[in-house]
Amino acid sequence: MKDALAIHRWLLAHQVHHEIVRLPRPMTCAEELPETLSAAPERCLMVRVFEVATRIGREAVVAVAFPVSAPPRPGTVGGLLGVRQVRPAPAHVVNAATDYAHGLVCPLLLPESLPLLIDDRLRADTEPVFTATGERHTALSIRALDLVTLLPGKMVDLRGPRPRGSRGAVAGRH
Repeated sequence: MKDALAIHRWLLAHQVHHEIVRLPRPMTCAEELPETLSAAPERCLMVRVFEVATRIGREAVVAVAFPVSAPPRPGTVGGLLGVRQVRPAPAHVVNAATDYAHGLVCPLLLPESLPLLIDDRLRADTEPVFTATGERHTALSIRALDLVTLLPGKMVDLRGPRPRGSRGAVAGRH
């Protein structure tokens, strides 16, 4: 399993400024990052792995990186990929596909064979973002711009389908 040390060494080798943050208490999943670090949820990034079934019946796995404040709906992911079925992957599939502990997946060092979708709400600015490291006691702090530059995935709009028709209210008859 990959861990904070593997991430740290890889970032050092690529000369990327970062910090491995020791957490005040252990977390069970990346959704706990904002509370654990007292950070804004939109500055905390997590990865969720989905199993997808294509229209021709083939099964595949895809990873999605997004701010904790805006988890994507499986239907939105399915619509982007043009697949017929999407469901969160079980823990053993996540562990095997990512080489990270389920719930603590870092978007870095994912296998090249695992497609990665990145929510375009992740602002590529110079402020730090936080993400899991595969360990319960640590998190990664890295500039958002550096992280976006390093990620091999595709930036996508995960906001979901927009409502059709007019948004204006229609007054009732008196």
